Amino acid sequence: MYKHILIPTDGTTLSDTAVDKGLAFAREIGAKVTVMMTIEPAPMVMMAMVQLTEQQNRYHQHAAEQAARHLGEALAKAKAAGVACETVQVDHDHPYQAIIETAAKSGCDLIAMASHGRRGISALVLGSETMKVLTHSTMPVLVYR
Repeated sequence: MYKHILIPTDGTTLSDTAVDKGLAFAREIGAKVTVMMTIEPAPMVMMAMVQLTEQQNRYHQHAAEQAARHLGEALAKAKAAGVACETVQVDHDHPYQAIIETAAKSGCDLIAMASHGRRGISALVLGSETMKVLTHSTMPVLVYR
């Protein structure tokens, strides 16, 4: 059975539910977990270089604080459930690649993540990070809806 589960989160309600379900599954099978959050670069806008640097620094600081808060909450939930847990914050341009790379680097044998149920044209144009992980991952992926 699975021994180490990667649970990516983005801090949304659906993602928080996947963290809860992933932790419950890990507890049932005696697996440890790594909960991760990816910070994407700040969106680029046209402005002076000094302003751009300041904005990027502020964005990254805010995103890192949010990631630390969400990861801390996941760590507390894992501790309460009696599940061994590590947390990882990753800076990456493409969250799906960060998820797959972190799973491999951490020695995980399963990725458990939320489905972000986009519908209609946005699903066709944007896709989802979950769909990209499903498409590119060579390890099993458990998707919570």
